Amino acid sequence: MRFTLALGKGAIAASFMSMTSESSLHSEQPSEDDDRILAGYRLSIDNIDAALIHMLAERFRITQAVGQYKATASLPPADPDREQRQIGRLRKLAEEAHLDPEFSEKFLRFIIDEVIRHHEQARDDAS
Repeated sequence: MRFTLALGKGAIAASFMSMTSESSLHSEQPSEDDDRILAGYRLSIDNIDAALIHMLAERFRITQAVGQYKATASLPPADPDREQRQIGRLRKLAEEAHLDPEFSEKFLRFIIDEVIRHHEQARDDAS
């Protein structure tokens, strides 16, 4: 079996064959094949979660540098116009990807709020 999650212009593909041994299967599951299917789905989810964490870590490394730059250049920590443009752009991408745009906006807003908090801290540390 092969599962593929398309992300924008690239794709993350997770392939799996027999992922579990009989001893690791749960007795509540209807059959051994169902357990292997579920294990494959879960492995794909785990891989995607790991990729998300690494992407967020890289994003925050970059936004930390932006915050330092803004602090030294005396720029405000927040840029509401850019934030609105980003939210609009990512809502459109979410719709194209068949992801709930409300969810994507909430997720992005959470990230933006955290970035602004970091930028405010950088500003305060620079003063």
